[in-house]
Amino acid sequence: MSAKTVLKVLPGVVVLVVLAVLPYISVTIPGILPGRVNGPGSLQLLAVCFIFAGFALSYDVIFGRTGLLSFGHALFISAGSYLLTISLSTWSLPLPLAIVVSLGLTTLLALVVGGIALRVGGIAFAMVTLAFAQAGSIIILRNPGDLTGGEEGLVLNRAAIPSILIGVQNASYRYWLALGFVVLAWVLVALLARSRAGHAMAAVRENEARAAVLGFTVYRVKLLAIVVGAFLGGLGGVVHAIVLGGSSPHLATAEFTLALLVMVVLGGAGRLWGAVVGGFVYHYADARLIELSGSSLVSSLPDLIGRLLGEPLFILGSLFVIIVYFAPQGITGLAVRALRKERA
Repeated sequence: MSAKTVLKVLPGVVVLVVLAVLPYISVTIPGILPGRVNGPGSLQLLAVCFIFAGFALSYDVIFGRTGLLSFGHALFISAGSYLLTISLSTWSLPLPLAIVVSLGLTTLLALVVGGIALRVGGIAFAMVTLAFAQAGSIIILRNPGDLTGGEEGLVLNRAAIPSILIGVQNASYRYWLALGFVVLAWVLVALLARSRAGHAMAAVRENEARAAVLGFTVYRVKLLAIVVGAFLGGLGGVVHAIVLGGSSPHLATAEFTLALLVMVVLGGAGRLWGAVVGGFVYHYADARLIELSGSSLVSSLPDLIGRLLGEPLFILGSLFVIIVYFAPQGITGLAVRALRKERA
């Protein structure tokens, strides 16, 4: 391995090591985390942030790397989550088999949805994927055969989960599980980006007609992107169900897919670190702003300002507009430009 490669890899390895040892660090960072760094609340918050980073990375395969504007990605994430919960709670399958069933059926669903939706292009494709996602959301809320729990969601069968992943005292293991998921997703997407399939996706994103002339089968390339993104999203849904102890109908909503789009654009579409940073920052800001909105600091401000700051979606929306306006390549694009200026 050359010195240049080592210098490129080293920062990521250092960050990963620091994140891996956080459950052993007993310090308090006021205003940043809710309590000690290795406290259950902080570790749970960080774990869900990692999961959302993985969600964003899975959507970036479709949107950022292939240029497909899909409004149906929430369908695959919720499918992974609900299929795991149903497999464990209703079908009484062992955990390894339940994970295989969940990912297998989610991948099959992606083949069907993608195969149909890709018969059209542009905004029509986005509307078809939205229709599938809405259908999935309605099915979940209607609770057919008492399978999905309706608006209340579905609780995970704890007896089928390893004991080290259950309980407040085991928050660190759930944290490591979530960290492992986002690292695995990052590695898989990095390998995909460097493969022939990844180059084909980039070609389709830039110019479909030119990609076809170069010999790529555009339909198959797009379908592969949807299937890979769905697989990673379904895996994230599985981890989300384990970490949070069940499945939530919110994962199936069109609002959640729009949130994924915001995460990817916020971090930087088509960049390996972009989706990760965007997903992490989005959920962290959302969770912390909800806590801030009910604080005494906000209530002590003038009425209009207090009401605005008491709405997390308003603040996130404003942040999104600012990032898009001043940094169209996202947070990571802004960082890359700053580093280039320093080196120049």
